[in-house]
Amino acid sequence: MTFPMTCEISQTFFFDAAHTLDRAIETESSKRVHGHTYNAEVFIAGQPDPKTGMVMDLGLVRREVAELREQLDHHLLNEVEGLGAPTLENLCQFIARKLQPRLPGLSAVRVWRNSIGDACRVSLK
Repeated sequence: MTFPMTCEISQTFFFDAAHTLDRAIETESSKRVHGHTYNAEVFIAGQPDPKTGMVMDLGLVRREVAELREQLDHHLLNEVEGLGAPTLENLCQFIARKLQPRLPGLSAVRVWRNSIGDACRVSLK
């Protein structure tokens, strides 16, 4: 007997961007314009199509991610419409909102900065 299995595929990408942030701690450095290399990963969950064996064609995922990346890479995040305060939490939610209509089965988004060890993951299911 076989049981239906859910698979989760992912695609990682990065973008370099600047921002300022109004914080209660580390205020001076956060208020100055500064930049980070952000890493992000989008997850798509589902059952593989019996014909293709894929949850979703990763070429499609890469295409959608590339379009989204253009909105973030080498931008001042404070000026990205619909993002809000440029926190990791808001970046995750922004990416999810932008990709969810285009990537059925989007199950999670993770954003992290290797240089300082910060990360956030938002789950959609």
